Amino acid sequence: MPLTPDMRRSIDQIRDYLFGGGYPDPVSNAEQLSFLFFFYLVEGIDAENKARARFLKRTYKSPFAGDWELKNPLNAAAGSAVHDSRGSAATVLSTASTIPRERFRWSIWAKGLSGESLVRFVRDEVFAFFAEIGESAAHNFMNGARLTIDEPTVLTQVVNLVDGLRLDQADADTKGDLFEHVLRQIKQAGELGQFRTPRHVIRTIVEMIDPKVGETIYDPAAGTAGFLVAAYNHIRLANSSASAITTAELDGKPQRRGLGDKLSAAQVSALNSAIFFGNDVDPKMVRLATMNLTLRGLPDVRIQLRNVLTTTQDAERKAERGLPADGYHVILANPPFSGRVDRDRIVEDVKVGTTTATELLFLKYMMDSLRPGGRCGVIVPEGVLFGSTGAHKELRRQLIENNRVEAVLSLPGGVFQPYSGVKTSVLFFRKGGTTERVLFLHADDDGYKLDANHDTPIEADDLPGLAQAFVLRDSASDKWTARDTAAEWGERWWFADAAVLRSNDFNLSASRYRPMSQAQVEHRDPHELLDELAAIELEISAEVDAL
Repeated sequence: MPLTPDMRRSIDQIRDYLFGGGYPDPVSNAEQLSFLFFFYLVEGIDAENKARARFLKRTYKSPFAGDWELKNPLNAAAGSAVHDSRGSAATVLSTASTIPRERFRWSIWAKGLSGESLVRFVRDEVFAFFAEIGESAAHNFMNGARLTIDEPTVLTQVVNLVDGLRLDQADADTKGDLFEHVLRQIKQAGELGQFRTPRHVIRTIVEMIDPKVGETIYDPAAGTAGFLVAAYNHIRLANSSASAITTAELDGKPQRRGLGDKLSAAQVSALNSAIFFGNDVDPKMVRLATMNLTLRGLPDVRIQLRNVLTTTQDAERKAERGLPADGYHVILANPPFSGRVDRDRIVEDVKVGTTTATELLFLKYMMDSLRPGGRCGVIVPEGVLFGSTGAHKELRRQLIENNRVEAVLSLPGGVFQPYSGVKTSVLFFRKGGTTERVLFLHADDDGYKLDANHDTPIEADDLPGLAQAFVLRDSASDKWTARDTAAEWGERWWFADAAVLRSNDFNLSASRYRPMSQAQVEHRDPHELLDELAAIELEISAEVDAL
């Protein structure tokens, strides 16, 4: 079942209820919705586990079996028959201190309670009940969680709308798309300068990196797990037969999806528990990422609450958490752009000179976290590519001389609206070896109108063609070498050799090496000039802050 307009309208209606009811923070609202989705889905998961145990002739204890010690005696409702969503009746008997755990089925409390009694029961009992369940899981999604939607009318309306979504009848892709629609409401930057990455940009980067089944895939600044979800979808599509591939419309654009029917049982199991890894510094982001992955059918992927710039993990700790000892095959990330870390807190492994800029420290961390031959696709602010500080130059030197920088994709200015107008590019590199030649790719359009919201689909889209040029970069290199240097170069891609990069302080800005006719030199695109000026201004500001 695809994501329907009615489901989108229901999410928009929930957003409007929350905003109108005095809950204006979209991140907190998304977090609260993720809890309600989880409460709804556990009942169906319990039924599936029970049926599986019956088929395998194994014992199974339902989380809804037995009694619950009340946290608040006011929740000891008198015995009554409450009809669940399937039409059956559940007798709810209670004493002053306990109630049957059956009361925690969504189909009972969400249908039978409203107003003040709903707020009290969810706040005092439901959150505590599911936190207890979380303690026995691989990672506790509910750790520290609490109800913040405490206005009775608003909570009642939101619960009714969530119930109307019928999540139990939706497949994993639909549930994931629904949650992505929730996440789209987050239109603010985090305290460290982290932004929600446009999903079409993520898909382009993943397509270019091309992660394979069996490879370990890591995002050290996972946010809501957009890169990990896209890598999972990419792997499933690559391992699907023609009859198992469908096309769905997302954000006004068609997107191909695969069921992954060619994956073996062992490969499916590995995808769920031994392939994807991530961290984030924000507990809310960890919860949102966990829910995003759970809805996609990846409930056992662990997103750690961790700041990789200020903490380290030794071999024993990595082994305890099931992390790869020799580094990752693939790293995909959009780390925080404009944050600063206290110099005394930065761990030695990620230091680059005296810089405290998160975008530089994260890049150093990712270089060190790859296994030999591992590959990385990371979004960076333009200043990383041409910054003149010692840390900027040293990091680029390490990239070029100790790794193979394969490409730099220059993204259009404004691609991160409405969060920020900062100009960005994507670095693609492999660990080890040395750089001989870099492919530069320049996108003027990304398929969406580059206005304040950046969400209106348009026809102009350079990303698919540039992704294809990257895939076929060997033949593109031959074409570049054989070109007539006196003729105007009409492609949106070009190359620069390592010797040229070294002579330019290892500058990796695409516009620096763009071949131009005399007319182009005299009349450069004003938008391109403005993007460069904005990046320079950002660098100057960062240096002033550091001083």
